Amino acid sequence: MRTLKRKVKRQPDIRNQVEQALRQLADDPFYPSLHTHKLTGQLSGTWACSVGYNSRILFEFVQNPESGDEEILLLTIGSHDEVY
Repeated sequence: MRTLKRKVKRQPDIRNQVEQALRQLADDPFYPSLHTHKLTGQLSGTWACSVGYNSRILFEFVQNPESGDEEILLLTIGSHDEVY
């Protein structure tokens, strides 16, 4: 994800937080520290979770057409103001 590479390049200290959040998201998208919530309005159908205090990951739940399993499609990462 190009946005992630730029974010880490600008803020190298956030890399560990992002990696931990992505692991938690893969294990349990509703893990309490992620503060996962469904978005409304123009972002309806999209979900967001927290990475540290000010960063967010936007994603969608999608169904894998081959396996039928529900998967997470990462859309973007950025500060609160950048993604909303």
